[in-house]
Amino acid sequence: METMKTSSRPESSAYQLLFKGLTLIPITSYMLIAFVVFMIFLYNLFEVHIIDDMFSGFRGNYVSLTFDSSSDLYREVVSKCHLLHGRYFSTLWLSSPHLQTVLLNHLANTPKIIYKRELFHCSDGGTVALDWLMNFDDTRYQVNGSKPVSKVVPVVIVVPGLTGHSESPYIKHIAYKMAKNGWNVVISNHRGLGGVPLTADRVYTAGWTDDLREVVSHLRRSQPDTPLFAIGTSIGANILVKYLGEDGVDVPFVGAAAISNPWDLLMGDRFMARRVVQRFYNRVLANDCRNVAKLHPDVYARIGDWEGIEKARSIGDFNNATARIAGNFDTLDAFHRWASSVRLVMNVKVPLLCINAIDDPVCTEEAIPFDECRKNKNIVLATTQHGGHLGFFEGMSGKNLWWARVVEEYFSVLHSSSFINKNKMQQNFEVLPAETVKSMDLHP
Repeated sequence: METMKTSSRPESSAYQLLFKGLTLIPITSYMLIAFVVFMIFLYNLFEVHIIDDMFSGFRGNYVSLTFDSSSDLYREVVSKCHLLHGRYFSTLWLSSPHLQTVLLNHLANTPKIIYKRELFHCSDGGTVALDWLMNFDDTRYQVNGSKPVSKVVPVVIVVPGLTGHSESPYIKHIAYKMAKNGWNVVISNHRGLGGVPLTADRVYTAGWTDDLREVVSHLRRSQPDTPLFAIGTSIGANILVKYLGEDGVDVPFVGAAAISNPWDLLMGDRFMARRVVQRFYNRVLANDCRNVAKLHPDVYARIGDWEGIEKARSIGDFNNATARIAGNFDTLDAFHRWASSVRLVMNVKVPLLCINAIDDPVCTEEAIPFDECRKNKNIVLATTQHGGHLGFFEGMSGKNLWWARVVEEYFSVLHSSSFINKNKMQQNFEVLPAETVKSMDLHP
């Protein structure tokens, strides 16, 4: 009986067939797939929103306003500010909060500005440089603007950010914008910055309001009839709002604006260690702070831990080696809680406009005090979906900052309104002992 012979050739496995099929695909296709995946990764990493812009018809998003429903500030002032009731559309080729933030000091375009420096000596012996904008290289305007102005020209005090000063491009941008529209502008540089030596064993911190308080008192004494306004940017915004909350009805400002305020420094410290991108910013900012310390090594070594300063790789590390020690705080968290302006929002009595971008990569949205701003009739909070940190670039050229136009419009409407006198009269009837505010100061 004949036996049937079966083939001994092994059948090809499914994996082998798959592999063989994949080898038939051209290498260029794999490169294209890898490129697409990489671009998607970068798109998400850098939070690019050009596709969202496309779906919105490249019109941007409406500005979101948070305020007390019975607020006279909104009804008599902000409701007349057209920019706050429009849309903000970021520069098309800057459709990323990171591009807006990183390129801030490279794209903010201004004419050549000339300052006149006034050295103000604080009560503790420290020195603050007050830079008054005297002229700029633009034949279309003079310092007091091309618009008719009152006999007494209002003064705008600008408080820079963490390591900012009067020569920082974004500071020059807002100074130029205000001056060309008829405002006198003075930059209140933080002590130790602007080329001025530290003349006292004290450095400025994110919660240090004494210098601003003394500068304001000085300006009030020297120009008693001049309306005073103030703009704070980033850490400067935190210092400004904290000062407004600490002094309440005693603040002599007619109005104020806080741009990209971090609000809660404790929450911000956690946020800056959360993701790779935030850790990058943290390291860069810490490096900027170390460079400032290296300008005044003797003072920083006396008031803090110089070894800790040199090793600082984050803002928290730097504050731990300087502000915490100089302020006699037991922990870094204690300093951050004391320095945060968020805890004093309800005490602000001055008409205050706050502007924050939801996609700010340095100041987290979680820290924005929406509820507190909604309960304080003296505050209007404007938030935009995009804008980065202090960026808010607009126009195809990317040379203009939207927030600078908004602040100028807000101050102009406020200054010409009857709300100012009405607000002052209401404050005169309020009974708010100084001890009430001082008791909230958590400094040891």
